[in-house]
Amino acid sequence: MHQPDTAPIRWTPNRARSEVALPLGTALLRGLRGLCPNCGRAPLFQGFLRVNATCASCGAPLGRLRSDDAPPYFVILIVGHIVIPSMLIVERLYQPPLWVHTAIWVPLTLILSIGLLRPVKGATVGLMLKLGLQKSDDET
Repeated sequence: MHQPDTAPIRWTPNRARSEVALPLGTALLRGLRGLCPNCGRAPLFQGFLRVNATCASCGAPLGRLRSDDAPPYFVILIVGHIVIPSMLIVERLYQPPLWVHTAIWVPLTLILSIGLLRPVKGATVGLMLKLGLQKSDDET
């Protein structure tokens, strides 16, 4: 059973090491690149999708930013808007057999989905950090 932390985490950016009034675009771009959205110096991830608990450079509580289902939703939205119109255009122009559609669109969908998941999760974490959306102390 998980016990809540005894002392609440109170984190404020260090003025010497990070930007206090972080622009939204900067936080999103740093997250897209897989870096800490606050300082841009330390890695955001410690695995493929696992976010570091804290930033090694500025101490931002990255592990408290729970993106949950938002990144897969955004990836599905992006990939669907790329693959479906492309599939319809190819069908309309060339009318290839079904096996050609399968050979093209299934691998493309998988590659795009896996390739976009990490950058989109990083951008989501950056957005959450900018907006101050972090897991509260009483959530388990």
